[in-house]
Amino acid sequence: MTTVAEFKVDYIQYLNANSELVQPLPDDAKDTPFLVELYSNMVKTRLFDAKAVALQRTGKLGTFPSSLGQEAVAVGMGSAMSQEDIFCPYYRDQGAMFIRGVKMEELLTYWGGDERGSNFEKAKEDFPIAVPVSSQCLHAVGCGFAIKYRKQERAVVTTVGDGGTSKGDFYEAINLAGDWNLPVVFVINNNQWAISVPLSAQTHCQTLAQKAIAAGFKGIQVDGNDVIAVYDQVHKALINAKAGQGPTLIEAVTYRLCDHTTADDAKRYFDMACYESAQQLEPIQRLRNYLIKEGAWSEAKENELTEKYQQEVDEAVNRYLTLPKQPATAIVDFLYESWPANLIDQRDELGVLDYA
Repeated sequence: MTTVAEFKVDYIQYLNANSELVQPLPDDAKDTPFLVELYSNMVKTRLFDAKAVALQRTGKLGTFPSSLGQEAVAVGMGSAMSQEDIFCPYYRDQGAMFIRGVKMEELLTYWGGDERGSNFEKAKEDFPIAVPVSSQCLHAVGCGFAIKYRKQERAVVTTVGDGGTSKGDFYEAINLAGDWNLPVVFVINNNQWAISVPLSAQTHCQTLAQKAIAAGFKGIQVDGNDVIAVYDQVHKALINAKAGQGPTLIEAVTYRLCDHTTADDAKRYFDMACYESAQQLEPIQRLRNYLIKEGAWSEAKENELTEKYQQEVDEAVNRYLTLPKQPATAIVDFLYESWPANLIDQRDELGVLDYA
């Protein structure tokens, strides 16, 4: 018997569950203000999520997917991206979207059922939130092909949940990305649950990262509760992508400490012992404890940060709640460049007389 190929999947961690370094920090993370920025963005995301859930519970927002316990995944990758890169998010990436320049009120508007929220004032080339599972992976491949065709020095980052890696869209996307050597970074938020389906029922693979091997490129697993590890590996993958070295798949192992969305009740299927254990691993507490040990954080700074972002959240909510409503014709206004004569009467029934 001859072995024709062998593969391995590396697991990357810098800051363990006890807030202890297990290896020297990467160069960027040696800068304490940078670590404080990572921490601040995770806190900001958590405060926003809590308010969004409260708005939904009081009938002021539609179904909303919190990222509670998973903030390190979005904040780490968002911090690693350059402004010229393109982001193809799924529906739990608010932490990255804020870093990309998306406004809180824009996300609230979107989850409130108003598509004007997807017309970002900044991040104009980033894609809107993708609720269909894994479709964004194919969008990212299309963008990656365009970037390569135009010989641009930029890359695409896309995200998917662990359940999304069971979809055909995902497999088609990684296969094309590998075959065409595209500048795409795939980040899997492995939060252990595809709605109510546990990871053990999703796949027989030891890791989700190894799925990249079949597509011909590197798969890495990181501690998804270690924002430093997420940042570092996405940053390195982006450098490689822009250098023509093709795609990378990064599996960030974390745990969803909340319902799948506000339309779900996770208590029906959660193993509460596992849930309670996972709470001890969550990313914000981990980095906070490290910063305190390093003398870079304090209760006073925590209170100041919380007050700052709570005010920012409240102001965004006010702008969302006072946004003027669209006319009824908004549901059809963007279907045609100029309206066909035989449809003008139908549009007229919605109350608009100016067809210019």
